[in-house]
Amino acid sequence: MRIAIDAMGGDHAPKSTVEGALAAAKEWGDTEIILVGDEQVLAPMLQGAPANLRIQHASEVIDAEDEPVKAVRRKKDASMVVAGRLVREGEAEAMISAGNTGALMTTGLLVVGRMEGIERPALAPMIPTVDERGVLALDLGANMDAKPEHLAQYALMGSIYREKVHGIAKPRVGLLNVGTEAMKGNELTKAAYPLLEALPIHFVGNVEARDILTGACDVLVCDGFAGNILLKSLEGTAGTMFSILKKEFSKSLKNKLAAAVLMPSLRGLKKTLDYKEHGGAPLLGLSGLVVKGHGSSDGGAIKNAVRQARTALQSQLTESIAREISGK
Repeated sequence: MRIAIDAMGGDHAPKSTVEGALAAAKEWGDTEIILVGDEQVLAPMLQGAPANLRIQHASEVIDAEDEPVKAVRRKKDASMVVAGRLVREGEAEAMISAGNTGALMTTGLLVVGRMEGIERPALAPMIPTVDERGVLALDLGANMDAKPEHLAQYALMGSIYREKVHGIAKPRVGLLNVGTEAMKGNELTKAAYPLLEALPIHFVGNVEARDILTGACDVLVCDGFAGNILLKSLEGTAGTMFSILKKEFSKSLKNKLAAAVLMPSLRGLKKTLDYKEHGGAPLLGLSGLVVKGHGSSDGGAIKNAVRQARTALQSQLTESIAREISGK
């Protein structure tokens, strides 16, 4: 397996990407890690690196402020674009980037290419749940608008992902809605409901946002606009909750003593809710495997993204989705 990492993408790059790549290369000797970026910057950081880690030079970088389509078209030698080209040309089986999300989506579409039969690829991160199974939610921001047929494709791809990558037999697929009744919702969800019912998946009907964290389904389907609002709301709530707890625990000696007792449990809870534990979100529906790391990914998150990519490649995720979509 050959996995390309956009070494220059992310808030803490290239330090975080190099740390993650080194850790991954040491743990999985059967995988070739290709760090894509400025060789002059990367080479001094890779002294004594394992033989299965190499640099692919790329002279340009796509910044967070860059307009996605223009950046991908104009910066032909950007690390993200070069990584995508490696996948398209068969020199790598997967690519990982913690860089500009819009640019990565554009790279996926224009450089890696869409899978035949897929109209809109979907960003599919894991949302932690209290039962620790998590829920794969898609689309959470790749496309702001969607048609009912797109939601049906998301449902099928998400179901295959959870089965192949996470080993869940007959994953429960839910449709994000304002009520559980079949005819609730807007025109999009009303039209999508019968399409999901007709698919060869375990469709459990509509799911309300308040039930997501309790594990109401294994795959949650929604349009990118509603999905991104859901994701940001959950992230904001979790961050605020921990800030309030920290403030309360520091108010008095009694509270500080209580905090000392509860700290191991709170750390466990924070770890459960931490995006870094999941590595990244796949862009499902592309002809090659593309994984989006969180912009704030550290070395551990990059390593986990490599683990995620390895599992997806070993389970032939992309091939399985292509077969199901084409009906062959």
